[in-house]
Amino acid sequence: MGNAVAEALRTGSAFDDLRTFIAACKEADRWQLIEGADWNVEIGAIVEATAELIPEPPLLLFDRIKGYPADHAVASLLTASSKRAALALGLPLDRTKLELVRLAARKVREARPIEPARVSTGEVMENILAEEDVDLLKFPVLRFHAQDGGRYIGTGDVLINRELDTGFLNMGTYRMQVHERSLLGLWMSPGQHGRLVCQGYWERGESCPVVAAFGIDPLIFMASHTKIPWGKSELDFAGGLRGKPVEIIEGPITGLPIPAHAEIAIEGEVPPPNVESREEGPFGEWPGYYSGGTLGTGEPQPVIRVKALYHRNHPILFDESPMWPGAPKHAIPIWAGTLWDQLESAGIQDIVGVFTHTSYLVVIAIRQRYAGHAKQVGLAALGCAASAHNGRYIVVVDEDIDPTDLKEVLWAMETRVDPVRDIEIVDGCWGTPLDPRMPPEKRASSDYTNSRAIFYAVRPYGWRESFPKVSRSERELRQKVVEKYRSLLPFPPL
Repeated sequence: MGNAVAEALRTGSAFDDLRTFIAACKEADRWQLIEGADWNVEIGAIVEATAELIPEPPLLLFDRIKGYPADHAVASLLTASSKRAALALGLPLDRTKLELVRLAARKVREARPIEPARVSTGEVMENILAEEDVDLLKFPVLRFHAQDGGRYIGTGDVLINRELDTGFLNMGTYRMQVHERSLLGLWMSPGQHGRLVCQGYWERGESCPVVAAFGIDPLIFMASHTKIPWGKSELDFAGGLRGKPVEIIEGPITGLPIPAHAEIAIEGEVPPPNVESREEGPFGEWPGYYSGGTLGTGEPQPVIRVKALYHRNHPILFDESPMWPGAPKHAIPIWAGTLWDQLESAGIQDIVGVFTHTSYLVVIAIRQRYAGHAKQVGLAALGCAASAHNGRYIVVVDEDIDPTDLKEVLWAMETRVDPVRDIEIVDGCWGTPLDPRMPPEKRASSDYTNSRAIFYAVRPYGWRESFPKVSRSERELRQKVVEKYRSLLPFPPL
């Protein structure tokens, strides 16, 4: 075990920047350098195929990208394996996915806010470009999907702005399209905190000052796209996850905090959309469709006027482009563990495991204790904060089903669900304009609600003891024979 990995496990996390995390990943897990690939669609296709076709896919590093010099790299699939996801969180590397889900949720729950530490400078200030020298396309910004409306620098990013009246600092992750060398398009869904902060300025006819950073360490990124209460700072939350303050530089133009160890950062402002806006997208989103932006709303979207650009020598862009759900980029869905905690906090007994395969599919395994237990779990999951938004299907299974294994989940749905009795439909749930199934009339009226289906894929409680017995080899025996004969047969890691 290398020094970077040993230190991360000893302290719980020791990554001040993206580079130290990548170095630790190289010590602990598989990775692959790819040179000469094209920023225009090809890299996006390589990443998608790797995530889709290779179990526990390697970290991908792209260099000498077409049209760009060496050492202008792109990193992708950073936490697409269980081992790298555990490493990012400072968790043991030898645990199962279900164990890591619970440990990750515990880390998030127990994190206590730590305010950022102000420093005079940092590596992000190795190169300083202002006004006419700003050129965002000096980096190998990717066009990910064939019908994307442009190149997107903002996937693995954070955007920081400050609420006008209270001084509350918000940090969020929003997609950012490069319109021009110093102009970014910005898509923020209605109700997102970053957009609400901007609206406070727009209502007074003012532009909203912003900082955006690209290529940050994994825990800052995680904090950025975590939904925490309004008024609570994600930068403080990131410090809690790291166990030490995030080091920040005061932006010379905006006064906003710039993560000192980011690869790339900008300062700028977001004018009121009635003053300046642009057609945004289309862009392939996480459901696997082109949605959001101008395509989803029919309206032009806000822009960021970039005033200054800062970057490290030999910068690394962090690719976090969403792909269709069959090409997952995150091995450990932390919010599955959060849902597990929330269900137990609601007083529900004997939950054996929770896993979210996509935002649309949540699986909850229980040990049935009473009639109505499964229904209580399914309906409770609809109301829990961790699963209330953007969902579609909730599947409740027995304790003999591994909720992380889609083959087992599908088997339970095929053999333990009677469609007329065991599928429940609930309408009017909290949806999103990114939903490809959102009807045009609801989209036009901003009624972003949808229906959910709950599958009770459990043995019927009243006659569960007489339900036909399972004929599969017992799990413990399967594990023993896999370990015993791994040298002869190409079994994957358990």
